[in-house]
Amino acid sequence: MIKLNVTSIMVLDKDEALDFYVNKLGLEKGQDVKQGSYRWLTVRVPGDPVEISLEQPGPPVHDEATAAQLRELIAKGAIGGLVFKTDDVRGLYETLKARGVTDFTQEPTDHFYGTDMGIRDPFGNAIRILQQGKVASKATA
Repeated sequence: MIKLNVTSIMVLDKDEALDFYVNKLGLEKGQDVKQGSYRWLTVRVPGDPVEISLEQPGPPVHDEATAAQLRELIAKGAIGGLVFKTDDVRGLYETLKARGVTDFTQEPTDHFYGTDMGIRDPFGNAIRILQQGKVASKATA
């Protein structure tokens, strides 16, 4: 059997990313280890063992030319993204607004597969948040 252990997302500033993913999105800090100039930094959904590595373009993984190209693509929102699920997407939308999240690409919207919304992290990465299953309809009077 195979299981996902770590996935990654490219960011331009690890401290800014940590602040966003923990203090705005509500994830928890995982590992934070320095080895020379490299910093291994992860976050995760509380209670979930799968970690998200916050990766920054540059040495020792990328040469400077590659890192420059990656930074340009990240700023355009053209590299990767994450999809989370929740039991209450509309409630989470209000919570995120209260925490200062402003870059919503889509407010909670009903679809045949459930209700979802879209946001971007401070670097342009797309984040979708889904309430799966039955459409989470707005309360009716």
